[in-house]
Amino acid sequence: MMQITVEVSEELGRQLQQFQDRLPEVVECGLQELLSEQLTSNFVDEKEIVALLASQPTPEQILAIKPSPEFQARVSDLLAQNKAGNLSAKGEAELERYLTIEHLVRLAKARAFAQ
Repeated sequence: MMQITVEVSEELGRQLQQFQDRLPEVVECGLQELLSEQLTSNFVDEKEIVALLASQPTPEQILAIKPSPEFQARVSDLLAQNKAGNLSAKGEAELERYLTIEHLVRLAKARAFAQ
C-alpha cells in the first residue's frame, strides 16, 4: 500500500469528504478517465499501437484505439500499390506489419468488448 498526500481547494475538499471511505476508488476512476481521453487521440504509427497493447490496457483503452488519418492513408496507399503490382519488398514488409497489427487490434477489441 502507498500513501500519497494531495492539496486540493476547499470546495473540492468538501466534495471529497462525502466519499472519504472511497477515495482510492475516486482517484482510480478519475485516472482511468484521463487515460481514456489520452488514448482516444489518434496514433501516429504502429509503434504507439504496439506500445499500448503491451502496456496491459483496460478494455476501455483498447476499444478507444483508432489509427490516425495519416496512418490509414499510408495503409491505403500500400494496399493500392500492392493491388497494382507496384509494391517494393520494403513496402511489402511494411504492409505485412500493418496488417498484423490490425489483426492484433481486432482480436484485442473483440476480447475487450466481450469483457
